[in-house]
Amino acid sequence: MTTVKRIGPGSAFKIGLVTYAILGLVLGILMASLSGIMGSLAGNLGQSAVPGGRLFGFGMGLGAIVFFPICYGLIGGVFAAIGAVIYNLVAGWVGGLEVDIS
Repeated sequence: MTTVKRIGPGSAFKIGLVTYAILGLVLGILMASLSGIMGSLAGNLGQSAVPGGRLFGFGMGLGAIVFFPICYGLIGGVFAAIGAVIYNLVAGWVGGLEVDIS
């Protein structure tokens, strides 16, 4: 058994940043696809029903692909670093996490 006594907050931030940025990219692509479909459907309803429906779908989709990875990455990185700091405090009190590495 090996004991994890400390996790570096900077390292946890980087892992959280990249992990959640990838998740944000996947969600951004999903949102872009749905937004494009909805914009296309709204644009087919006619100009009187939803003006600028097609442009709305394209703009929201492109924005989601850029915004989601940045937002999710930063938030995930910050909370991973906070989690590492909390883990380090608790591990100091109770001795750390035991893992079996083979």
